[in-house]
Amino acid sequence: MHILPTQHTLLAAHSVHATSLLAAGVIILPILLYAALFVGALISIASSGLNGGMKLVWVVFALVAPFLGSLLWFAFGRSDASRRRHFA
Repeated sequence: MHILPTQHTLLAAHSVHATSLLAAGVIILPILLYAALFVGALISIASSGLNGGMKLVWVVFALVAPFLGSLLWFAFGRSDASRRRHFA
């Protein structure tokens, strides 16, 4: 089977397009997941039973170290806030 030059160009263009879409997905998906984690942490902090000062500390920590602060909130802060609410 003989491929004409125009067909070869179309196949190459399709391959480049598919590769760029995959690269965009590899970049965009982690950014969206990070944004969801960060926004979720801020909402969770705001709706927690902590007093205003502790909420401010967690929000500042989440803003200064967005990924780490959000992870630490969900790992430790939220359970601590829940424990404080039950004992208060």
